[in-house]
Amino acid sequence: MESCRVLVIEDHALVREALVRALGQLEIPCHHAQAACAAEAMALVEAGNEYDLVLTDLMLPDMSGFSLVSVLAHRFPTIPVVVVSALADEASVKRALKAGAAGFISKAMSSEQLVNAIRSVLEGGVVMPDNLSAMPSQPRTGRRRGMDSLAEQYGLTAAQTRVMELMIEGRTNREIADLLGLAEGTIKVHCSAILRALGVPNRAQALVVLARQGLRA
Repeated sequence: MESCRVLVIEDHALVREALVRALGQLEIPCHHAQAACAAEAMALVEAGNEYDLVLTDLMLPDMSGFSLVSVLAHRFPTIPVVVVSALADEASVKRALKAGAAGFISKAMSSEQLVNAIRSVLEGGVVMPDNLSAMPSQPRTGRRRGMDSLAEQYGLTAAQTRVMELMIEGRTNREIADLLGLAEGTIKVHCSAILRALGVPNRAQALVVLARQGLRA
């Protein structure tokens, strides 16, 4: 990605400015827009502005952040929406993911962690609070059988199955491309096919579906 466009939705000016500063630390040019409420954000998106990422708080003055995530996920499914919130408890994270969020960033993160999290999402990765990343893992042989079974169930090709396995390991599109010796664009095509097969709008939701099947990193 040579440059990116990000929409920051946050009603507190200081927090908004901190997020914008974090975007400025990315290695690529980042053009940003800011909104202090859901209405301003929707006006920007509905105006036809194309964003590579939306960062939103959950506590907004005119609408629940969960509701905004749901609206954006349904009306603009190609734009990943990542929640940035102080409410990083398990219930809030799961509710945000169920609404359609592509990830969840805790405001307790350091500026360096925040930049790394944003970079990961822009590269096609998924970010979660540390307290949710330590889920019990399944033995590799068991996961392999589960992968094969799931691939058959959803009609995935061998290449798509391998990409899905690396997705479960938390690899970004760029990392998967490097590991498989393929172009990043090809990985994006495989990922899109996987999401369609699973019937989900984004990678975070795909990982939820796969975790329910017992497939975790």
